[in-house]
Amino acid sequence: MELINLSNDRVIAEDVNKAYNFFKRLKGLMFTKELPQGDGLHIKPCSSIHTFFMKYPIDVLYINKDNVVVAIDKALQPGKAGARYPGASAVVELSVGSVKASETQVGHKLIFI
Repeated sequence: MELINLSNDRVIAEDVNKAYNFFKRLKGLMFTKELPQGDGLHIKPCSSIHTFFMKYPIDVLYINKDNVVVAIDKALQPGKAGARYPGASAVVELSVGSVKASETQVGHKLIFI
């Protein structure tokens, strides 16, 4: 599915996979070699993430139940834990530079299509 920032009408990622069940959420991007530019992973429900067992940094959007961005981690390095943000009910893990390229900011409304 595609992820679009409705607040500035920019595409954030063209190919976002879903991680909506326990096993997909548990695995996430662990043990993957890379996350190609334009790809992402939508993890729901989820209020915080980690990058243990990953070999590359990622951008992370923390979104609420209305798909509004409540927090952002840019270039979260491997082996780190993301913070827990009030109101976050899902996250989108993206390749580094996706947030900057799409000019996504806290408060922006997103849509998955």
